[in-house]
Amino acid sequence: MSGATVEQRFHGDEPVALTAIADEISERHPGYRVEIIGGHLLVSPTRDGAHARVLTRLMRSFIAAGLHDGETEVLQGVGLWLPLEDEDYAIPDLVVVDADIDEHHVENSAYDPVCFRLVLEVTSKNWKNDLKTKVAAYARANIPVYVIVDRKHQRLHVLTDPVGDRYENHRPHAPGELVTLPDSLGAKVTLDVDEILGAGQRAAG
Repeated sequence: MSGATVEQRFHGDEPVALTAIADEISERHPGYRVEIIGGHLLVSPTRDGAHARVLTRLMRSFIAAGLHDGETEVLQGVGLWLPLEDEDYAIPDLVVVDADIDEHHVENSAYDPVCFRLVLEVTSKNWKNDLKTKVAAYARANIPVYVIVDRKHQRLHVLTDPVGDRYENHRPHAPGELVTLPDSLGAKVTLDVDEILGAGQRAAG
């Protein structure tokens, strides 16, 4: 996947909202993910099979822990409204949210950060966005837990305790480790780094 920045356009004397441009891109290129972070459009093409396989493995772990029943839900492709620029929002690969998420809708299919307990990204060609740009964005949105499945460097990162535009605690985990996520999720979730990163490798041939 690649990221692209699009400058704000004008129609006559009136500026065109970035959200309008994002909607137009989404309509013309179904399957592409369009986000606005820091006033810049980020456009990411459709995920590959290995990327989707990681998300399926993770969904199974979260659901098995009971996080898709009762007080929380485990969802993919949900918009997260960001308190950066006026039109900013992201679309994390996977989230754990409060079950009353529908009561926190803001606009443009995005929801208030207050109902997000975890956001998770699986890296692709645009891995710098996940490891840098989105770290600052999610920290400023006060997301309690940010998990990155870093296929580029074969690490699983767990970031907690957001302060300003950074996380005070950032722990990278290598293959062979078992990682238990924070209790703030509402259930005990332990991830096998080997299993998760292995799912993210493309089959040879």
